[in-house]
Amino acid sequence: MALKITNNYGVFEINGSIIAENAKSLQHHFEQLLFTSDSVILSVDNVKKIDASGVSALTNLYKRAMKSNKIFYIIGKENKKVQKAFGKVNYILRGDFV
Repeated sequence: MALKITNNYGVFEINGSIIAENAKSLQHHFEQLLFTSDSVILSVDNVKKIDASGVSALTNLYKRAMKSNKIFYIIGKENKKVQKAFGKVNYILRGDFV
């Protein structure tokens, strides 16, 4: 399934699968956004599938943002597939961003 990213009033909603074929591209896209922005909010509520490459890409983005003192939220703690894929690092997932 193709990956689609939609900016919904400042929340970037990711639809589809975050897998090895698109994880680096996704990471690069949001690295550029973090470079030019003080905060980035991702929603993975509609992610259908995520593999280790996808988890790694999102974790690397999170770490980079923290290192640069940027706000970086990943909303989607309710998505069981995503929560399971993140395993022990699921602390970076949030239920909301308020």
